[in-house]
Amino acid sequence: MPAGVSWPQYLRMLGCSLLAMLAGAETVHRYYRPDMSIPDIPPKPGELKTELLGLKRQNLSNDSSHP
Repeated sequence: MPAGVSWPQYLRMLGCSLLAMLAGAETVHRYYRPDMSIPDIPPKPGELKTELLGLKRQNLSNDSSHP
């Protein structure tokens, strides 16, 4: 077996690595919240507006605390 480990140890590490990768991908997906809608007519160059919703929510909560 690679690196001199047994099959159970190798499979356990492989499973843990896969779960960590999937959890990280889900975290990034939820933070950036991609727009999954596909418009009928594609926008012209320069018309597409994107924003980072995670930062927008954070800024809104910070702004509401100031009088």
